[in-house]
Amino acid sequence: MSHLSREDVAHVAMLARIQLEDAELDRLAAQLDQIVDWVGQVGEVASADVPPMSHPMPLANVTRPDEVRESLTVQQALANAPQAQDDRFAVPRILDEE
Repeated sequence: MSHLSREDVAHVAMLARIQLEDAELDRLAAQLDQIVDWVGQVGEVASADVPPMSHPMPLANVTRPDEVRESLTVQQALANAPQAQDDRFAVPRILDEE
């Protein structure tokens, strides 16, 4: 069982450049100490025969096959564009040409 002191919390807060009041240091020391204990409990349960994983359920990427199909014509796509030029959307320049 670890015991984080308020000095430990103050040190971490200083490293993170977080300014904490005395009451916050006391409250956070107790909360962080509890979190460290919980992480320790998880470490005790983990077994060598259980492979590490990032998710408890297998993930599957749900995608559809890539198929060529009809789409908008250039004129249809540009019909509501505020500005168009050479069959493209015209937008304000944001970078200099160098």
